[in-house]
Amino acid sequence: MEISLLQNKDIFSNSLLISFFGFLIIFFLLIFGRRLKLAVQLERFGLPIAVISGIAGISIGPYGLIHFLSKETTNVWSNFPTPLLSLVFATLMLGRPIPNINGLVKPIFNQFLLALSLGFGQFFVGGLVVKYLLSPHMDINPLMGCLIEVGFEGGHGAASIIGESFNRLGFSEGLDLGLAMATMGLLSSSLLGSIFIFLGRTLRLSDTEKIIDKKENSNSNFKIKFFSDLKVLFLNLGFVGLALTFGVLLLQFLRYISNFLGEFSREIILSLPVFPLILIGSLLIRYILEKTNNTDLISNILQREIGILSTDLLIFTAMASLDIATVFENWVLILLLTVFGLLWNLVCIAYFAYFIFDDYWFEKSLIEFGNSTGVVASGLLLLRLADPKNISKTLPIFTSKQLFAQLILSGGFFTVIAPFVISKIGLDYWTEISALITLFVIFVAFIFNNRISTS
Repeated sequence: MEISLLQNKDIFSNSLLISFFGFLIIFFLLIFGRRLKLAVQLERFGLPIAVISGIAGISIGPYGLIHFLSKETTNVWSNFPTPLLSLVFATLMLGRPIPNINGLVKPIFNQFLLALSLGFGQFFVGGLVVKYLLSPHMDINPLMGCLIEVGFEGGHGAASIIGESFNRLGFSEGLDLGLAMATMGLLSSSLLGSIFIFLGRTLRLSDTEKIIDKKENSNSNFKIKFFSDLKVLFLNLGFVGLALTFGVLLLQFLRYISNFLGEFSREIILSLPVFPLILIGSLLIRYILEKTNNTDLISNILQREIGILSTDLLIFTAMASLDIATVFENWVLILLLTVFGLLWNLVCIAYFAYFIFDDYWFEKSLIEFGNSTGVVASGLLLLRLADPKNISKTLPIFTSKQLFAQLILSGGFFTVIAPFVISKIGLDYWTEISALITLFVIFVAFIFNNRISTS
């Protein structure tokens, strides 16, 4: 019996199947688009092809100028940022040697202090905006004070998980607002970061610029045949899968033992995202390979390309699936939180760039701006554009810092407990606590660097 695919209309009306094939098309366009001369030139000016494709995705989405993509398709794509970000964390340590922190203790500690001041400052600023700008004029849930940190630092993955906590605490719209803030942060990070890179190259702010100008762009030198050696490809994908599996199993183990803990501790563990645990798995696998002298099993270039492609796809799917209706409905709230969140990030980074960082302040500030506004994938993307040769050695500093900072903020412990603490003690006390921690971190950074510089 012959079965005609054309007669089986259900196949073509299935939104999941259409979304999958659409995702594959974007996948291949990003792979080959990044090899085009025009794309390379645009990236040299600080405009990544992922951002261009993301803007195009918004334009042809259900709320764009051309309604080419259906809402069902973008709804499916809205679930992609979490697994894509998991891939970014899985490759973060696998494809790079474990940094030798000798001589890097001070830079790593300063980068860590910057991350803490950004994260806790976002809680502080969010509390101020909600209390003094929003509450007097509209009915506001105090948990909205978490939205800047959850959306900017945590991103779509943390927003999805914390959204469940919001719902249990009576803040049902928290999930949609968190996802909207995550997308606005990612969009702001990509666009503003591109502008910063353009200005940095124009004004020669980057210490790596002279060296980069004398060399051909790293993307144009990159030569790899993805399917010329299937063994290497599958082996590297297998290691990525191991890191993902480690993170998932560790999370399930923590959730199992939470059954024997108190209600508050159980809520905290159930709200933990998987990303910090995947990062630990990635580090553990790399450590074992280095200790057993088997690092030749890992292709650093392939791991980097998996992470880069995951970053590009994450940016595209997050932007293309933006629910503009939710943004328009809450535009005042989202605009105020976005603007003040960005202002805090810029002020804080400017302080560290001027008073704290000794060298390569542009690269160290740029990656942290991307991380604190549009999650780690955005920070890595901006650093890749600003310093493709890793001349500044910012990447090992950032990844070493991330092992500690990711467990605290960006979906870590304090991101998870913030909604519960606010519901217990109130937004005012939480804002004051966040302010004290932020000021203490900034003070420690100043004293630490002033003491070292004068000794």
